[in-house]
Amino acid sequence: MDLVNRYASALSLHPLPVEAVGEVAGEILEQFDGTRPDLLVCFASPHHTGAYEDIVGGLRKLLEPEAAIGCTMVGVAGGNVEVEDGPGLSVFAATFGAGRVDAIALETLRSDDGYEIIGWPDWVPARGTMLMLGDPYSFPVGDFLDVCNARIPGVRVIGGMASAAERAGGNRLSIDDRVMDSGAVALLCSEDVPVRPVVSQGCRPIGTPLTVTRADRNLVYELAGQPAMARLQDLVQAATEAERDLMRNGLHLGVVVDEHKLDFSRGDFLVRNVLGADRSNGAIAIGDRVDVGTTVQFQVRDAASADDDLRALLADERADAALLFTCNGRGKRFFAEPDHDAALVEDMLGPMPLAGGFCAGEIGPVGNRNFLHSFTASVAVFER
Repeated sequence: MDLVNRYASALSLHPLPVEAVGEVAGEILEQFDGTRPDLLVCFASPHHTGAYEDIVGGLRKLLEPEAAIGCTMVGVAGGNVEVEDGPGLSVFAATFGAGRVDAIALETLRSDDGYEIIGWPDWVPARGTMLMLGDPYSFPVGDFLDVCNARIPGVRVIGGMASAAERAGGNRLSIDDRVMDSGAVALLCSEDVPVRPVVSQGCRPIGTPLTVTRADRNLVYELAGQPAMARLQDLVQAATEAERDLMRNGLHLGVVVDEHKLDFSRGDFLVRNVLGADRSNGAIAIGDRVDVGTTVQFQVRDAASADDDLRALLADERADAALLFTCNGRGKRFFAEPDHDAALVEDMLGPMPLAGGFCAGEIGPVGNRNFLHSFTASVAVFER
């Protein structure tokens, strides 16, 4: 097969599942000249939930992939188009000259120690990539990523959480010909599969970096020897009116992941929400644990910052295909225009096969650790 056709994607807006499957399968077969793909990733809108098992079966029958995963999303993306309201079926296919890709299904079992992960494979690469889709109601993805960071630190995890349902049991996940309504599915890719992550958290820093000098779990009491609340008040007073408006709409704290660096810039901070403040003791509460000695910096987010962040992170990238996992809080409600993230990827990297969906939590590494994010665009970038 010609290397130009190593990747393919197709998007169907047809409301009938059988017609949608026929459309996307036909496009992918044409792009692949009939060659069987190594992997398939499928994203289906809520309109197709009832027929999702038939969709998966039809795609596997027509395309015969070596490994396949998929899920239902509140909206899907294909090419430079994002489908947020109507029916959509978006499929990504790839074949590799080298490398190993294994599909795995993961479930959790409650134990006295918390959760036990069921389905951990016998083979895990020392270095590589895991493309992951999970159900937010049943799979403790944050705990799972902690396990990955400890056990397989050389494996980067990229993906997102299914978002088509507002209740447990309403989402659909698939691995090969099996359909699930809980747990997680993933593709384990060896190091020689040419894929890497781009994680855009969509924020910009304000003020200056500060060291946490007193904290307890997610409560930060002191920043650089002063009450955290006092530091925040100083920041508000020094901010512009536009920055104050952004802080009123949502303030965040960026936590440096790699303290060995001398200077910190875009991509060095793990962004977490500021949940509140206690004036009686000067503490602020953060949506994650913050340790003493950590460097932090306050952050704000708006459409312009999110656009600038994604553009900057993609500026030096080269790609021949991509999977897009974007937050269901982004899209046209946030950017006031349709197709923003998918169109921006094409604008920065050129026309190429792209598939993806709007997630209820996005997965991607910051520094050398994997995290669950919100309001993020996490992109799996493929090369020839």
